[in-house]
Amino acid sequence: MWRARARYWFDSTMSRGTPALVGWLGLASTLLVLVVSVLVIWLVPDDVQQHGGWPEVFWMTLMRAIDAGTVSGDSGSPVFMFLMLAITVGGIFVVSAFIGVLTAGLEDKIADLRKGRSKVVERGHTVVLGWSEQVFTVVTELVQANHSKRRSCIAILADKDKVEMEDALRARVGDLGRTVVVCRTGNPLRPTDLDLVNLAEARSVMVLPPPVEDADIQVIKILLALGNRPAGGPQVVAAVNDSDNLAAAQLAGGPRTQLVGADDLAVRLIVQAHRQSGLSAVCTDLLAFAGTEFYLRSDPSTADHPFGEIARSFDRGVLVGLRTATGQVELNPAESRTIDATDELIVLADDDSLIHRAATAVPVVVEAIAPEVPRAAQPARTLMIGWNKRAPKIVALLDEFAAPGSHLQVAGPDEVLLGEYEHLTTGTTYCDPTNRAQLEGLDVGSYQHVIVLSADARGEQEADARTLLTLLHLRDLGQRLGEPYSIVSEINDEANREIAQVTRADDFVVSEKLISLLLTQLTENRHVAAVFAELLSPDGAEIYLNPATDYLLPGQAANFATVSEAARRRGETAIGYRVQAEFHQAPAYGVVLNPARDAPLTLGPADRVIVLADHGAGTGSGLTDSSQVDAVSSLQTSR
Repeated sequence: MWRARARYWFDSTMSRGTPALVGWLGLASTLLVLVVSVLVIWLVPDDVQQHGGWPEVFWMTLMRAIDAGTVSGDSGSPVFMFLMLAITVGGIFVVSAFIGVLTAGLEDKIADLRKGRSKVVERGHTVVLGWSEQVFTVVTELVQANHSKRRSCIAILADKDKVEMEDALRARVGDLGRTVVVCRTGNPLRPTDLDLVNLAEARSVMVLPPPVEDADIQVIKILLALGNRPAGGPQVVAAVNDSDNLAAAQLAGGPRTQLVGADDLAVRLIVQAHRQSGLSAVCTDLLAFAGTEFYLRSDPSTADHPFGEIARSFDRGVLVGLRTATGQVELNPAESRTIDATDELIVLADDDSLIHRAATAVPVVVEAIAPEVPRAAQPARTLMIGWNKRAPKIVALLDEFAAPGSHLQVAGPDEVLLGEYEHLTTGTTYCDPTNRAQLEGLDVGSYQHVIVLSADARGEQEADARTLLTLLHLRDLGQRLGEPYSIVSEINDEANREIAQVTRADDFVVSEKLISLLLTQLTENRHVAAVFAELLSPDGAEIYLNPATDYLLPGQAANFATVSEAARRRGETAIGYRVQAEFHQAPAYGVVLNPARDAPLTLGPADRVIVLADHGAGTGSGLTDSSQVDAVSSLQTSR
């Protein structure tokens, strides 16, 4: 019985891994040295005295157990030589086994590290849960946002091999600067796996929608897992595709969660961009950390002064609004609005350190300001090519914004049922978007605007390929007809957007990239969420790209301070301009935000001025007023 128990105990200790094996080998080595040393002292005492006594004998046996070559220099009686040879042979077996155990243990440890199962001990880091194409944009933007910090960390947890994630990031993102990216393999739905990224000490958490059909369900499940954790944790931001799931997602995530409606944001940008060429380029610049950003800052010296007076005093940065003590955001407020001591200034600038107020305002070239000419909204004809899950919301929003008498023609490969609309008349036509003859049969020259939708039923790459072919046909037709229409198109992959530049379409809406940029902005500054919520809401201040001739006389030399003054006289806030000659030149596509106020500026009739204006006030959009548009609640913010 005792033998079975002893063997069971021995087997149990051996199964504990490398530390137990090393312990047993150490014990075997110690016993071997002790036994041989005692035999030498007992059997050959004369040799012991000859070699310096029993302490030296212990040292000799230990050295021969470790180094087999040491025995070659021994001398003494045959018994002494035999015992030294025995300790050397025993040492060879023990040391060999020891090296094997260490090698196997090291290999196991490396394999364990490659599995990404060790806990992150960072503090103040950003956690990204999930893996998709969006992760590359997110990491790139976070690296750019943290470039001025001495050290920052991004921890990614996804059900994917750690090495594969690291290799993909290295290939797609490149230089990470001072930012450390730590990848861990695990399921974000499991509490034990969530502990790997040290959520308790993270600064913010981003949930990326997975590239699957039920992405919203997966996001909500992750939010539930996060919501069940102790209160007082980091801020959580996430994207939900279907706006019908926003309420459920908010309930699952709790008050710490800020949600972005992905499809609703895409719908709004498509509708706005089809009337205002360049809107997607402006939004990309505002959302990217490498471009111009919104900053919130307190300035006690502005208290009790009118907003317009303070706005004129900035020579670096554009004052666009205020954030009150209650968290309410006011973009493009009235010039006479008095700034309270508790108000924060919302400033558009290239960097926080570049925001500066001058002692005196930049001179305005008054004679260059164009007289204000009221423009009534005109009915327009729009051709929508293709149909997908966002199309019904697009049509509803087009109707809200359209001038009475406008017409929408839907041309797609499937039968489409359209209802009755207040401002729009509608019609449907069968058309294969990739068939040149059928596109020519649509009489595209009779439309002012063309919208090309991506085919959801196909894969992203195939859908983009079909969209590119459609755009090439439309651009060729447009060139033959004298460019009578503008084109806005959906693109799924940002890489395909760069390829699509050859089609010279007026605007591309890459919703996944815009969502990634917006999520990244929210992880860095939760208060900016309220700014974007106001900017993207249908009844707040909006971005318009209006004709430059509405602000400056054609060809008249001026400066941006003059443009700003002309915009203020119209109740608008100018934030930049777009040069038509650079319309299709990456990366800015002619968009210049936050220009120097005193730099010489001459704009032509085809150029545009980018302004913030109250909803329905933009002259270039041709839109009528709309008080409520339920379909585009693009950004849900918990306050």
